[in-house]
Amino acid sequence: MERPLNLPAAIDAAAEALVGVLDSAVSRHQLSVSPTQLRVLSLLSGRPETNVNRLAELLDVVPSSASRLCDRLEATGLLRRVADPRDRREVLLVPTAAAAALLREVRERRHAALQAVLDRMPGRVQQELLQALVCFGQAAIGSVEPQPGAPARTA
Repeated sequence: MERPLNLPAAIDAAAEALVGVLDSAVSRHQLSVSPTQLRVLSLLSGRPETNVNRLAELLDVVPSSASRLCDRLEATGLLRRVADPRDRREVLLVPTAAAAALLREVRERRHAALQAVLDRMPGRVQQELLQALVCFGQAAIGSVEPQPGAPARTA
């Protein structure tokens, strides 16, 4: 299989289109949180042992900025601060059930928007895209399994 002339540019353009689809799926509906707050909730939902300092690192912001974001989320009932059972001096950030419901709603909207785009593509192309995305994801984290018939990678 030949590589397109400018594969990185094609991926960049596809990523822009993907971001547009995902953003429009959420922006058409009034959400009670900003995109940054939504990102915080998403980060925290997958990291149950996170404190404000760790959140600040994940967001690449100073701890005081992360703390203010958490203050706003806590005020809206989407986040709780709880004492770490292993060290009562530490405070963990825990998304509430309302946050989980919000994230589920956003994920469903995004999946529906993506499905609408995929439905305009032939099934064969969808399967090829799935395989390519899985391989890309593996390559991005450095664990690619060689595909049958593919040339060996050299360092």
